[in-house]
Amino acid sequence: LLNLAQDDPQTQARLGAFKQSLRELGWTEGHNLRFAYRWGLGDRERHQRNAAEMVGLGPDVIFVHGSAIMGPLQQATRTIPVVFVSVSDPIAGGFVASLAKPAGNATGFTSTDYSMSGKWLELLKQVAPQVTRVGVVRDPRQVSGGGQLGAIQAVAPLLGVEVSPLGVHDREEIEHSLTAFGQEPKGGLIVTTSALAQIQRDLIVALAARERLPAVYPYRLFVASGGLISYGPDIVEQYRRAAGYVDRILRGEKPADLPVQQPTKYRIVLNLKTARALGLEVPPIVLARADEVIE
Repeated sequence: LLNLAQDDPQTQARLGAFKQSLRELGWTEGHNLRFAYRWGLGDRERHQRNAAEMVGLGPDVIFVHGSAIMGPLQQATRTIPVVFVSVSDPIAGGFVASLAKPAGNATGFTSTDYSMSGKWLELLKQVAPQVTRVGVVRDPRQVSGGGQLGAIQAVAPLLGVEVSPLGVHDREEIEHSLTAFGQEPKGGLIVTTSALAQIQRDLIVALAARERLPAVYPYRLFVASGGLISYGPDIVEQYRRAAGYVDRILRGEKPADLPVQQPTKYRIVLNLKTARALGLEVPPIVLARADEVIE
């Protein structure tokens, strides 16, 4: 159960890593493994329908991307084993009892911890010190959004920044909110984790460029689309590691006995072309810390 479109390049990269790892563990599609796919596209009604259809197929394990899909799936089944990736707060979402001992039918990999969200603001001030107003783009329906916003607000006074939550539910609200926010000077953006933001990443990046708003994103895919800078986990790597949990479940282990794993590393990805277009001189310390620089 995936959140992006089937033909999205990110989908192909992620699934490629997942399947490759499964092959290395002895599972070959068409031989001893069969896949069934459902694509969510950020649509909540579609998520509910997809979850019900997938449970009806009676699979041995369900692989899931994101909190928005985990909610409907947990309503549909509490017995079929589930492995998730890119879930920000599985405890708050009610998907597991604890990270060490999930206790139910689901386990997997978290995408962020809330303290990391404050570092988004610190990074924004490093690359764009003139910013004094920060719009936080978030989907209010996202379970983790409140925690991420709270972490950003906690460090804002120390950095001399006024934070404005920009709650968006669809493409039209994204365009309206970012356009309105961009009317005043010294603005910047932080985009929090959500399926909506990933699906609408090209629009968000284009609006940030048009309104000349330096922006920090949670994942590399935004920077690959022309965004300024990202700080977050490698989601492709999570797919690769998740194959190990799928393998263990298919061989008889229970999700309740497999601890939820947090990211082992957060990566900084910087787009120098976008920085130049915004008239920003990236500090040497940020360049030195960057794991990847897109020219």
